Amino acid sequence: MNLVLWIVTGLLAAVLLVSTSKIFVPREKLASLGGAASAWVLDFSPGALRALGILEILGAVGLILPAVLDIAPFLVPVTATCVALLFVGAVIMRLRRGEKATIVPDLVYLAMAVFVAWGRFGPESFNG
Repeated sequence: MNLVLWIVTGLLAAVLLVSTSKIFVPREKLASLGGAASAWVLDFSPGALRALGILEILGAVGLILPAVLDIAPFLVPVTATCVALLFVGAVIMRLRRGEKATIVPDLVYLAMAVFVAWGRFGPESFNG
């Protein structure tokens, strides 16, 4: 179980890191690169996109480093819960925009974050 949690955590952190491109790439270019799935970036200001990117970087770091460095490892499930809330927001945004076809990846990432939070708060916590 611990190995599965580490794999899911690593995949989720990688997804978060990849999605931070919104910090560096202009939103018009992002919207044109991803087609319909990335048109949502035009609904947000550059500052809001930068804030989302920073939250994603913090999420990726918070999922991995506390456990690896053994410094406040209780932050891993807390971060996973926050990442789950981030993806709840993404799902809500997609539903409001009527993008039901592109909602599946966000639901998968949400499930991954909930799984990590559950596993690290419960059966495979770092406190034991």
